[in-house]
Amino acid sequence: MRLKWLNGVAVAALALVLAGAPALAKEEKQAQTRAAEKAPAKAESKALSTAKTAARKAAKSRGQKQAQAERAKIIEEAVQALVQTRKAIVALEKKDKEATLTALERVIGKLEIILAQDPNLALAPVDVVSYALDVHADVASVKKAVEQSIRLLKEGRVQDARAIVSNLASELVIEITNIPLATYPDAIKAVVPLVQAGKFEEARQALIAALNTLVITRHIIPLPVLRAEQLLLAAEKLAEKKGRSKEEQKQLEDLLGAARAELQFAEVLGYGEKGDFKPFYTAIDEIEKKVAGGKHGKGFFDELKKALEKFREKLF
Repeated sequence: MRLKWLNGVAVAALALVLAGAPALAKEEKQAQTRAAEKAPAKAESKALSTAKTAARKAAKSRGQKQAQAERAKIIEEAVQALVQTRKAIVALEKKDKEATLTALERVIGKLEIILAQDPNLALAPVDVVSYALDVHADVASVKKAVEQSIRLLKEGRVQDARAIVSNLASELVIEITNIPLATYPDAIKAVVPLVQAGKFEEARQALIAALNTLVITRHIIPLPVLRAEQLLLAAEKLAEKKGRSKEEQKQLEDLLGAARAELQFAEVLGYGEKGDFKPFYTAIDEIEKKVAGGKHGKGFFDELKKALEKFREKLF
């Protein structure tokens, strides 16, 4: 399996939209300078940064496990059928009738084995590729980019809008290549008479056409949702701790705020439907009330975790 993580996607078009970036950078630097003058704030900021880094790593690992789970579904007979199809094409280029027919016979045999095991199977997976896209921006910047894209579309500047919108993603993509069992076996069988008649080029083109019918299915898993789940797990541990220190209380509050921010990021990027995220924000608000003033307890996060898991499964 080829696994490619594209961290820090270059968003040149998005950068152009953010005309105030230099000023924002200056303000951010000044804020960091002011924060550095306060030792406790710096420690809290470091703790939150560590938690966010851990959340990113955990989200990546979780995505890899999901890709591995899909890879486990690959059918070896289907893979071999694909390999033999390509061998038949090579044999046809050499006008080797015997080698071609042998390869096609193996293709048909492999496909018959698959259908014998599951006659209702529509797609036989042969390959899985996963990669991640993760734009580095904040909610306000994404909102501004979306508004700019809408304006460009209204002006008929479709490609300019596309250059911006195409980069607005933070997701794990799992692509699965499948053999369509409803059509592929018949397409292969139809090639046999052509080969027997010595119509090698026609047969070769027919096999290439058959390969072009492979079906690619894509599953999208929003990374901000995965990161929010990991941040909430860290927050839950602190919420259950009796006698939290002031620093730990602040860290808990920061973790809840960071989880909310990740969900807001997922929402503004368009993952899910309108209204999907409101219950999550309400649940976080309720948790913040329950843990205010150092209060602790178990089960505060149960309903929210279940809702997020259900939401993620719906998207996948």
